[in-house]
Amino acid sequence: MTRTDVPPSWDERATLQTFLTYARATAVAKCEGMRDEDARKAPLSGSPLMTVAGLVSHLRWVEHWWFEVVFLGEEARAPWSEEDPDMDFTPDPAWTLADVVAEYTRACAEIDDKLAAVDLDALSARKGREGNAFTLRWVIGHLIEETSRHNGHLDVVRELVDGVKGV
Repeated sequence: MTRTDVPPSWDERATLQTFLTYARATAVAKCEGMRDEDARKAPLSGSPLMTVAGLVSHLRWVEHWWFEVVFLGEEARAPWSEEDPDMDFTPDPAWTLADVVAEYTRACAEIDDKLAAVDLDALSARKGREGNAFTLRWVIGHLIEETSRHNGHLDVVRELVDGVKGV
């Protein structure tokens, strides 16, 4: 993922996509050089799911939920359930951090391809809790916010686990 916040052109679509790509690439950059065993450590006693690997896994499934399920109307295949609503924070134990990051990167690229020709004013296939549809513009903005917020969590968790500070 290229990490720049300067769009190739100044139209709205390019600007939104650039900010989303930048936030995604920042999440990936925050994982660079981290040992696999450290990526699964949860340094906050009250937040046992708050690990670097778990946060990246969560970001992957948040992308799936909002873009593929809510916006495009595809079938949900996320790992969470009513019994374990936070399962998306628990990546496959056999996966390395590189595997988790690669899956996130792959999923983001696939989503970008699916949405490349969709108008920003297009409405979501599914509606929110209040019965409203979402524009693609809103969903992209929401994912920029969600990813950026979790980048802050990645900063804190990473620093507490191995001492590496922000990227």
